[in-house]
Amino acid sequence: QVQLVESGGGLVQPGGSLRLSCAASGSIFSINDMGWYRQATGKQRELVATITSGGSTNYAGSVKGRFTISRDNAKNTVYLQMNSLKPEDTAVYYCKADVVINVVSTREYDYWGQGTQVSVSS
Repeated sequence: QVQLVESGGGLVQPGGSLRLSCAASGSIFSINDMGWYRQATGKQRELVATITSGGSTNYAGSVKGRFTISRDNAKNTVYLQMNSLKPEDTAVYYCKADVVINVVSTREYDYWGQGTQVSVSS
């Protein structure tokens, strides 16, 4: 019904930057919260940052001040600007969108992107 396609991952040196993008498409009436999560090998998925449809943001303490989440509602796209990257940021990053597909019920469903690898060397 809804697809989230991520891009922007890669290999970067410590202190470097990456910008992740995630575009949602499909049976979308509206998107409420969007967010980025990450999962390192052998660990559970953890929240990185979220942003509401109105632009209110929340960040994990480990990334606050280094990462910035933003969104373009017209494009159904969420971004994650990652600066001052650290080796511990290495993970597969997943975007999530809370999507309303039924205007009558307004029920919200969570959809996930395919994941994009972010690797910070050394």
